[in-house]
Amino acid sequence: MQRGRHGQLSNMGLVMLRAGMKRTVHRRAAALAACAMAACAFFWSPEAHAQTSTSDLSRVLELIQQQESRLNEQERQLHEQQRQLSEQRSLIERQRREIEAMTSISDADLSEIRGAGAVRGGLAYEDLGPDEPIRVNQRPARTFMQSDSGGSAPPEATPTAAPQGPVGEAPPESTQTSTVDALPEGQNALLGAGRLVIEPSFEFSQSSGNRLVFRGVEIVTGIQIGLIEANDSARNTLSSSVALRYALTDRLEVEARIPYVYRDDRVTTLSQNSTTTTQTFNLNGSDIGDVELSARYQLTRGRNGGPIFVAGARVKSTTGAGPFDVERDAQGVASELATGSGFWSVQGSLSMLYPTDPAVLFANVSYMYNAPDTIDQTYGAVTVGEVDPGDSIGFGFGFGFAMNPRFSTSLGYSHSYVLATETELNGTVQESTELQVGSMQLGLSFRASERLTLSAGVDFGVTEDAPDVRVSFRAPFRW
Repeated sequence: MQRGRHGQLSNMGLVMLRAGMKRTVHRRAAALAACAMAACAFFWSPEAHAQTSTSDLSRVLELIQQQESRLNEQERQLHEQQRQLSEQRSLIERQRREIEAMTSISDADLSEIRGAGAVRGGLAYEDLGPDEPIRVNQRPARTFMQSDSGGSAPPEATPTAAPQGPVGEAPPESTQTSTVDALPEGQNALLGAGRLVIEPSFEFSQSSGNRLVFRGVEIVTGIQIGLIEANDSARNTLSSSVALRYALTDRLEVEARIPYVYRDDRVTTLSQNSTTTTQTFNLNGSDIGDVELSARYQLTRGRNGGPIFVAGARVKSTTGAGPFDVERDAQGVASELATGSGFWSVQGSLSMLYPTDPAVLFANVSYMYNAPDTIDQTYGAVTVGEVDPGDSIGFGFGFGFAMNPRFSTSLGYSHSYVLATETELNGTVQESTELQVGSMQLGLSFRASERLTLSAGVDFGVTEDAPDVRVSFRAPFRW
């Protein structure tokens, strides 16, 4: 009913203004015509010739001009009032549309505005545009009473206070967003078109093993004939890398990673037969590792709070020294350690992100294909022919949690199933054992500035084939 009254008032006001303007124009014309007729009659009468002088005619003309000026001023004021009334009518119409929009707000929106009920997902629930990037845990500020000019509409508006420009000032958009940056490598959201990230990283892993082997026969319990070997190994790997990641579009980004690897192994062997023999081997190696190229593409937009799927592809080269590229003695024992796998690899992956503020659920599956290669080298009496490294199937899952807009943490699990490696030795194909590599992942992240983020991660091996511990540190810098 209020809207109807506003509309009626505005229409009636316009009609009255138009009628007044018509009357004013008619009055102006009539007044000018009367003055002109009076002046002509006075000028052409005989008495005028006798009584009127040049100064009297000038005074009459001056009065006519003054009357015309007053009429022009009145007409200008009427036009100004009409313009103000038109603006007021437009403002009332915008208020009506905004009131209708507010009446269509859902219960979930009202709960979020009032600060009650469950908070919606961390990703904005409005549909993403054709080329809009993923922004995890980011909700733009809502403004419901907002005019077309970008300002907030006043609660009341009267014809006596007609607006002459934008009313008020738009509230600043909030920049405090809870972003989860502590997700494992490869699970982060895409950058956005034209963005560039330089990411230096450091990684340390340590693994150890103890093995007792008996080579012989046992005659009776406790009496053995043969050789007893005990192996104690400790393997340390330190690597540093620089990654360049660039977003070609809001849904596609590419990455190049160049690593440098240092390895140090210590193996102690104790053999006991008639005598006890202890041998210790110390090997190390350092060189550039395998350069990697990868790409990621966003498949879905996460509409209506749904999950976001990202497909990835990675190619690993053979720039590092492989196991068959290092120097060996006549018996085939290596004198240094490899810094690369020695085989080309191609990996495909599918990742899922599901924002549910203030946490982000993630999961991934992957398959890595390792291309076989012909070695054709002889070590002592053994000739190595074709080697087919086992492919691997991997999966992982977990969640990230935003403690505040700058600090976040994550917890997850990663597992890889490595198939058996087939090696041709003297024309006979032999298979290795399959590997189960599983680890728990803990991540921490701190946003030092708008461009720099500091991230650390710790992996704890939970299977025998996994490294005991792996510690990583990353410092992505954004442009």
